[in-house]
Amino acid sequence: MKVPTQHPQEIEVWYILPAIRKELVVALKEKGKAQKEIAKLLNITEAAVSQYVAEKRATEITFPQELKEFIRKAAQEITDAASAFHQIQKISEHIKNSKVLCKLHAQIEGDLKGCDVCYKK
Repeated sequence: MKVPTQHPQEIEVWYILPAIRKELVVALKEKGKAQKEIAKLLNITEAAVSQYVAEKRATEITFPQELKEFIRKAAQEITDAASAFHQIQKISEHIKNSKVLCKLHAQIEGDLKGCDVCYKK
């Protein structure tokens, strides 16, 4: 078994959180929200919103389709910054609980087949 070199928390902060934001930006934009409003809701800059839309940020990992759908549903629940914060927490928990974190970690570090370091008790 190959042991990861990066902790899952590093993967979450450097790759997964930006990718979640990117998917939320896309979903909120499709919902008709303006970039300025999206930036305020997600507590990010308008420039960051623009970079997510233009695929210039958060391109290192690809979410599975079922996770993208989960995020789109979460975006429907966002009405203010507090609900956005809550939905991002919910998405993050889903990624951990469904073990999608392992698949995303493998996208960064390569073959981690058989790795269960994050889930060992």
